[in-house]
Amino acid sequence: MMNTNNLLSRIEALLFVAGDEGMTVKQLAQYIEVEPMDIEAGLSELLSHYNEEEMRGITLKQLAGTYQLTTKPEVTDTLKKLIENPTNQVLTAASLEVLAIIAYKQPITRAEVEDLRGVKSERPIATLVSRALVQEVGRAEGTGRAILYGTTKEFLNYFGLKNIKELPPLPEEVDQEDDQPTDLFLTKFQETFNQN
Repeated sequence: MMNTNNLLSRIEALLFVAGDEGMTVKQLAQYIEVEPMDIEAGLSELLSHYNEEEMRGITLKQLAGTYQLTTKPEVTDTLKKLIENPTNQVLTAASLEVLAIIAYKQPITRAEVEDLRGVKSERPIATLVSRALVQEVGRAEGTGRAILYGTTKEFLNYFGLKNIKELPPLPEEVDQEDDQPTDLFLTKFQETFNQN
């Protein structure tokens, strides 16, 4: 069995990355490669740490067998200020990447965005919707009729575009053997965003 600090840091990291979806004891045990009873003991100890240390702004919650990191009720007033004034927030690299994908590939579903990025994109999409840069533009055909996302008029205004056709062209080819990151198509997009 791994030492307790190592176990706790791994549980915390996995729960942080899982976000709102959280993780079950079984999932945590599978990723950390320890027994479920070790995970349960670790979760209990982690909860004690969060509850005993007043300087912590987060805690651990269990909802229907799923554990997730949440903010403590004592910091609600501070968080409300952030939520009520989203325009002061700077978009993260993940949000910018998702915004570029939606802008160039619209209409596009969240699953398609995630396939292109290789990681979950629910949170960046929610951020973009709350900032009115992205909106639901319809539903995909087929099972589940997934939401299709596209950019908004505010997106065009923000980037000084008359229409979506004015987006800079994507590079024709990206050399996959080059050690440089393959997000070259984001460079112009990010420069434009940073100038505004």
